[in-house]
Amino acid sequence: MDFKTLKSFQFIVKHGSFVQAAEELNYAQSTVTIQIQKLETELGVQLIERGKKCNLTEAGKLFFEQSTAIIERVEQLQADFLDLYKGEVGTIRVGLTEPTASFRFPLLLKKFTTQYPKIRVALEIAGTPVLLESLSKGSIDIAICSSPNVGSELYFQPLFHEKFVALLPEDHQLTHYEVIHPEQLKGQRLLVTSENCPYRKKLEMILRETGSIEVETMEIGSMTAMKPYVQHGFGIALVPEIALDSLPSGLTTRHITGSSIDMLIGLVCKTSSFPSNSASAKLFKFLKEELIRLSTTVGN
Repeated sequence: MDFKTLKSFQFIVKHGSFVQAAEELNYAQSTVTIQIQKLETELGVQLIERGKKCNLTEAGKLFFEQSTAIIERVEQLQADFLDLYKGEVGTIRVGLTEPTASFRFPLLLKKFTTQYPKIRVALEIAGTPVLLESLSKGSIDIAICSSPNVGSELYFQPLFHEKFVALLPEDHQLTHYEVIHPEQLKGQRLLVTSENCPYRKKLEMILRETGSIEVETMEIGSMTAMKPYVQHGFGIALVPEIALDSLPSGLTTRHITGSSIDMLIGLVCKTSSFPSNSASAKLFKFLKEELIRLSTTVGN
């Protein structure tokens, strides 16, 4: 019993005729006849009563009912395989850092899944070091984060600079300045992220390059948790500008001089290219185009 024979049987039932079934299938009538004879021999029962109009036997009715479900499942499987080949089905595991996870990715994901509804996307939200380790282990496929260390085997596609601003209380002495210079942070209490956070490391490097500026620090585990601590007077913080669409009362922001204060963000993966027809390749291309477009629009 094979799939072609099941299809022939279905068309015979549809038309009530061997001749019409053979015509629609583009087979010789003898081919369809031989298929059904072999099928009946294999099953040991008669399925079709031959005559001017082909009628099903009781066994034929049962076989038609059961074989219809089999054909539907096989055709669905064939369609799924075709979607898989075209990269339109599958599961992609994406790693994200904040604030991209909360402020950029939801709308991007909505747009992508509207285009490719059969592609599932699973998210891991963490800091860059955790995401890079997950990439190396193969537990995620793509990450949007800061760049790996020099010499890393991971591929990095730069996309945009995450712009940071100083977040401070409205009555803070530094609010008298339209723009804050790094050296003006001297003597301030600076709220910082965890020790292994790439941005904290970059901030510390900038402060050293400015002249070993001494600042008091208070570690806050999450970048997104900075606002209430600044609001309650624990210090000032450098936070992503995109995360400050609406400020709580009593807070304000100031830009920091020097482009080096910003963080380069991009797509990271284990290879510079995915199979051209894969779901991962489609998502990589989509994110690259959309994030570059968004950064250009914001820049203008």
